[in-house]
Amino acid sequence: MLRIGTRRAARRQETDRPHPPDPPDPLDPPDPLDPLDPAQEDRVRAVLALGGVPHADLPDGVQQVRLKLLERAADGREAPRDVSAWAAVVASNLAMDWHRARRRQERLGERLAVLWRETTDEDGAESRALSMAVAQGLGELPDAQRQVVVLRFYADLPVRAIAAELGIPEGTVKSRLHTAVRLLRARLHEGEVV
Repeated sequence: MLRIGTRRAARRQETDRPHPPDPPDPLDPPDPLDPLDPAQEDRVRAVLALGGVPHADLPDGVQQVRLKLLERAADGREAPRDVSAWAAVVASNLAMDWHRARRRQERLGERLAVLWRETTDEDGAESRALSMAVAQGLGELPDAQRQVVVLRFYADLPVRAIAAELGIPEGTVKSRLHTAVRLLRARLHEGEVV
């Protein structure tokens, strides 16, 4: 009796457990909605890998190329003459973007390391007080102003890139930055930090 109960429990656990998807059958016809065939997908993956994109990020890169091709079709633009070549160029651009983002992160890390060393020096108390006041001031800013300040001064993005990412005019980004910096400066003077 005990054995029957354990078998039932084991079967119940097997049915409750999610199963990994079956690998694609090479004899199955390709998905008509997928803009990349398996050979093109392999080529995109190879271009990304040769471009220095880490293995873990390759599936995301392939999906981004696929998405760009679908966006192109959705915009009503005609399909590229050679989808494989077009996808390879897009993959190469994505690899370059990945390296730029990594360099930007490294520069930010270096800046933060320098700031950390500065705050641990003898006059570190003043610098820490300033950092705390700036952090508190950032927390008091409206979301839109805080967002552009962080993107401009902490992520080191130019105004044009911020405008493109947020989908707003460059003048709006500049206006929000100006207002936010003015408010932060007033907050620092008010708290007698500066």
